Amino acid sequence: MSGATGPDGILETAAGTGAVTRALAAALPETEIVATDLNQAMLDLAATMLSTGRVAWRQANAQTLPFPDASFDILVCQFGVMFFPDRIAAYREAARVLRPGGRFRFSAWDSLDANPLSLAVHEAVGALFPDDPPRFFERVPFGYSDPGRIRDDLSAAGFETIEIETVARTTHAPSPHEPATGLCQGTPLRSEIEARAPDGLAQVTQRVAETLAERFGRSALENRMSALVATAAR
Repeated sequence: MSGATGPDGILETAAGTGAVTRALAAALPETEIVATDLNQAMLDLAATMLSTGRVAWRQANAQTLPFPDASFDILVCQFGVMFFPDRIAAYREAARVLRPGGRFRFSAWDSLDANPLSLAVHEAVGALFPDDPPRFFERVPFGYSDPGRIRDDLSAAGFETIEIETVARTTHAPSPHEPATGLCQGTPLRSEIEARAPDGLAQVTQRVAETLAERFGRSALENRMSALVATAAR
């Protein structure tokens, strides 16, 4: 399946701006990588941050991959599967393009309760719109956090060997303003806020930053994050 210096071929889905792609390219200097995303603009940006002939950037839908059967040793996807409309279809595609013995490895966020800063943002925004609270966080990024459900979906797609582990990390922000801005304005939560308050994004962001300051402190803060990492093979 793999050569002496690493796998012969890696496919990445939902690559976004290439954060994982760059890490893979640095860690596996002899490996060919195909990085895909549904959004061509994301890939165009990613390509400006990594210049190497070993990485090919290609627009692709993870549910209908444009690659022959048994094309790759490893398929990776970081925090993308939660957004797939049909996860089982995407997992079937992963199984199809992997060579015998190949591995599919992906991450998904743990529950909101296990990610206190994101929970605080979710609750703070919801409190500002009590009659119609935005549900994006609980519906999408943190809505696929049941290991049993993940295992069932992978099994339905044909994977037999499945391991799921919980991985916790701590990140740091210089102040509450940065995570408030990032989560309110840099995620699809933004569109839900703007749908309820077309001119209120800045005000909502400031209110959320104040809530984070009350809960986590007004200076540098720690953010405990928890995710599920799944590894599957046929």
